[in-house]
Amino acid sequence: MDIQTRKLEFIQDFLKLQSEEVIAQFEKLLKNAKNLEAVNTLQPLSVEELNTRISQSENDFKNKKFKTTSDLLSKY
Repeated sequence: MDIQTRKLEFIQDFLKLQSEEVIAQFEKLLKNAKNLEAVNTLQPLSVEELNTRISQSENDFKNKKFKTTSDLLSKY
């Protein structure tokens, strides 16, 4: 059985579900699978990219382009 056929059969079975609890479990499972897929596609920064980000952060700090912990806590 190919993947397209499996997907279609799964969708048909999913559409027959009546339990909100079971649907919520599937939603959670799908969300976790998407997050895992995103994590697996992350690429590490090169040393050059990392140094560029560090320099930008240091410049932002010197130019007072940052928020303190107190600022963030008061906002949220």
